[in-house]
Order: sequence, then C-alpha cells, then structure tokens
Amino acid sequence: MLAASLLARVLDPEPDTDAIAERILDGALEQFQETGLTRTTMDDVARRADLSRVTIYRRFQNKNALVEAVLLRECRRCLEALDRAVAGQLGIGDRMVEGYVFALRYAREHPLVGGLLRVEPQVILPFMTVHAEPALVAVRTFLAMHLRRARDAGELAQQADVEPVAELMARIAVSFVISPYGCIPMRTDDEAREFARRFLIPLI
Repeated sequence: MLAASLLARVLDPEPDTDAIAERILDGALEQFQETGLTRTTMDDVARRADLSRVTIYRRFQNKNALVEAVLLRECRRCLEALDRAVAGQLGIGDRMVEGYVFALRYAREHPLVGGLLRVEPQVILPFMTVHAEPALVAVRTFLAMHLRRARDAGELAQQADVEPVAELMARIAVSFVISPYGCIPMRTDDEAREFARRFLIPLI
C-alpha cells in the first residue's frame, strides 16, 4: 500500500495542490537553486512567491515539509520526462538502457539535485540516502510497473521477479549520481549505455 500510494502521489497528473501551493513550490524551487537549502528561509520563499509567511505555513508545516514537497514534484517531473525519453524504444532492453542513461544525465544536470550535490552535499545527501525511502519506493514501483508490463507482453520470462530487479536498478543509479567516479567509467552517455548493457540488462 505504501509503494502504491507514493507512486500515485508522484505520477498523479493532477496532484493534491492548488494554484497557491504550486506558486509556493515554484518559488521554493527558484530560491533553493539560487541560495541553496541551508540559507533559504520560509520568509525567502514567501518573498519569492509574493505571498505572506502565514500562507506558506498554512500549506507546509515547516521547511522540511516544503523541501520534501519540492523534491516529490521534481521526482514526478523526472519520471514523466523518463517516459517520454524511452517512448520510441521498441524492446524492453533498449527501454531500460536508454532510461538508465536518461535518468543519470537528468539527475546530474538537474539544478536542484545535481547542483546541490556540488555545493551543499551535506544537505541533499540525506534525501538520497537515509531519508530516501519515499523517492526510492516510488522509483522502484515505477520501474517494476514497466517491467511487469514487459513480462505480461512476453518480453520477459513469466517467472521474472521484477521488484528486486527494479530496486537494484534504482539503487545503482542513485549510487552513481552520488559518487560518479571509480573504476567503472560513467562520465558520458555512451559509457553509461555500455554499463547498462553489460550489467543491468542481464538482471532482466
């Protein structure tokens, strides 16, 4: 139930927010990108969104709740973009490879995720490690959904256990976003593509 609920929140095309809440999230995202999470205050977000501080707190109990809401919305946008990126790939193998390449590049280039990893790693890392469960569950469930569809379509063996495979893929991608340099080359799209073909595709 938790996984389904989280994925529903991430993928909901009409999330449970109103125009004011979206305005707050837009303002918060802009402010986080400009000054980082640590130095941003709720007053900063209120000024950026041109709203009162009271209005901000009516919709978001505290700064942590606001940060989580911003990250959840960015996760939604990422998965929507991921769907579009792999839409033209016919086979499940190609879809998984190109999806991995896209997700890695998207996270690294994202002004909030990739940017904060460079300038405020101590702030963003908890949301990708010890407090990563909501996003990890959503991404794992999203990937498992696609793998399950491929299995039902006969692209994968019927006995394929898609949940562990989806979680491994999600964790591997996060690991290379957090720490991209090692003995495995992963700096370019082609290197990420080669890695995915050699090590991820055999999982399915």
